[in-house]
Amino acid sequence: MTGNEAVAYAVKQADVDFISAYPITPQTIIVERLSEYVSSGEVDAEFVPVESEHSALSACIGASLTGARVFTSTSSQGLALMHEVMYIASGLRCPIVMAVANRALSAPLNIHGDHSDIMGSRDSGWVLIFAENPQEVYDYIIQAFRLAEHPEVLLPVAVNLDGFTVSHSSEPVAVLEDAVVRSYLPRNPRPRLEYEEPSSFGVFALPSHYFEFKVEQERVLRRAGELVEEISRAYPNSHGRLVKLSKFNEDGRIAVICMGGTTGTVRHALKHHGLEDFSLISLKLFSPFPGKELLEALSEAEGVVVMDRATSPGAALPPLASNVAATLYEGGVSLPLLSVVYGLGGREPTLKMVLEMLDKAEERLRARGRAVSRMYLGYGGGVA
Repeated sequence: MTGNEAVAYAVKQADVDFISAYPITPQTIIVERLSEYVSSGEVDAEFVPVESEHSALSACIGASLTGARVFTSTSSQGLALMHEVMYIASGLRCPIVMAVANRALSAPLNIHGDHSDIMGSRDSGWVLIFAENPQEVYDYIIQAFRLAEHPEVLLPVAVNLDGFTVSHSSEPVAVLEDAVVRSYLPRNPRPRLEYEEPSSFGVFALPSHYFEFKVEQERVLRRAGELVEEISRAYPNSHGRLVKLSKFNEDGRIAVICMGGTTGTVRHALKHHGLEDFSLISLKLFSPFPGKELLEALSEAEGVVVMDRATSPGAALPPLASNVAATLYEGGVSLPLLSVVYGLGGREPTLKMVLEMLDKAEERLRARGRAVSRMYLGYGGGVA
């Protein structure tokens, strides 16, 4: 399956009740497949075509508040158009699952992959998961439903897959039986709109109460992170269980941290080019950020390379590097950190580029001591 087809197949097996989305490259195949499943009767769900992504997520919120199991998907400008509604979905505690085929934002117009779309909404209160390949996409979508609908969570979850490099790449995907997935995803009772017993959602909150709502929402998001291990431990395919992060080459003194499809390229570089001084940390959970687990993974490190497929113009550091630096500071750990921005607008890092980056990274980290430095991988065709 391609990454997009893996999403659709997982959603079909999850026995969703309601789907609403708007077509946008490179996500469109997801809803095309789902519309075919609904049309053929393979999925007994309400499929609602709408005029925009803003309307799609709004419709999903209404359906979720009735207790339905809900799915949507989008990319880039579509996610940006959803931005207002994303805060509403999390604030109303709607356990919606959304797939985001990550794509660059305009302008200039670009349909290729980077993480700038989801990083623009990283503070919207959603659980954010990143998949490395179609197999992880399939497994993580199923586990996302269980996490979102957990009685102690009830928050929306976005599963991110790199546009084209994962969304359109076809690989073998091991799938579960339909009955096994249904058994893994029980229908938990939750607060919902009832005709006989009316209740209110999204009430007007004055300054006397709004603060408490937001702090409680933050607390629940942290709780979602604590429950990831429990959710994944119950997943029937032990090889596909969601982890907060995974590590390759434990003995490497310099840790490379990245998310999404590029992880495979970096892993290949370390595995086949004798780079024993480097380890790789593939981050699967971005929000809530797994600070404790990351500190443990970096306990023996002498330097850190953080790869961001997005920029934060005007900020001290791009999103992932900012979270890593804050985690080190809070943990009282002083390590030299190299922030690498790469892959913007679909400029994929080749193996040659990654090897050059790692060579320069070791040199840069030693030269800068305990400081933070920057690098742009692929800018102008090289390393800057």
